[in-house]
Amino acid sequence: MERTGTSYVVRSEGAALAPIGIGLIGLGRHGMRYARHLLEPLPNARLVAVCRRTAAQGSAFAADHSVKFYQDYHDLIADSNVEAVVVATPPSATLPICLDAVHARKPVLIEKPLAPSGAEAREMVRAAESYGTPLMTAQTLRFDSAVSALKAELASVGPRQYLVLTNRIEPRRELTRTPADYAGRGVLLEIGIHLLDLVRFLTGEEVVEVRCDMDGSTPKQPESRALVSLWTAGGLPCIVDVSRVSAGRVSRAEWVGVDGQLIADWVRHRLSKISSGNALDEKTLEDRPTIVATLQAFLDALGRGAPMPITGLDGQRAVEIADACYQSAATGKAVRLG
Repeated sequence: MERTGTSYVVRSEGAALAPIGIGLIGLGRHGMRYARHLLEPLPNARLVAVCRRTAAQGSAFAADHSVKFYQDYHDLIADSNVEAVVVATPPSATLPICLDAVHARKPVLIEKPLAPSGAEAREMVRAAESYGTPLMTAQTLRFDSAVSALKAELASVGPRQYLVLTNRIEPRRELTRTPADYAGRGVLLEIGIHLLDLVRFLTGEEVVEVRCDMDGSTPKQPESRALVSLWTAGGLPCIVDVSRVSAGRVSRAEWVGVDGQLIADWVRHRLSKISSGNALDEKTLEDRPTIVATLQAFLDALGRGAPMPITGLDGQRAVEIADACYQSAATGKAVRLG
């Protein structure tokens, strides 16, 4: 692996770039999604090692797929064949893993949220910047085809008025997780972090104020519903509605302009445009696996020595907005972000 400025490029002896050796830390529900895609043919990557706390399951997976298994993430990061690290653990574990990879100067991609708190996220970003190690946050929804199509069409509905982001997901009793995995936080950090990131992604502006209402969040019972009003630096009002309380799934972004409205539905892979006279234009879009697109963007940036397309700072900002939301819900007051 050859360092170029603050980026890393993997090169073979010839002109072609050699595949990047990937170490995957975490083989839970999200981790297995990454594993499945990393085992598929990717021209510029190969899965070489995995890490899981449960040795029996991790070693069985490694044996089935002819990769190395490590129960301790330190050992995986130290493996000379691991040239970049993908982290798909609960956010409670990401800080020490990130710091170890950064200190080893191995580029790292971390599944959202980057960390359970803004303080931990800031520590991770500072370390990556200090060591010049590429750090990318896997805010995968940015790569969804409906979200991408909406962003490309924003100007078509005239001057903006407001933005509404909704992600209502059904409760799944069979999915249990330890509240400590998310530092006692619930649906806003687990799922709503996508929407908090989309506010910045779609508007191109920072969030400066939030007001949040959520059902009671305690260390033993994290919140299952959050309603958030946000304002950007340019004065755009935004609404975020996220929950796990009802059957069925509604996931969409609604951009309201003077001349029309755009609705991106990433469950049904559809973009709708409503304009004067209630004219409706609908497009059905490709169902593009967002994890594949995220991995490819990470690998392409490494191969070209380019900046990460979604930076650690992007991940930090989303978690800082979440911090402000929890503070607002606890105090009943609007919270300004610095």
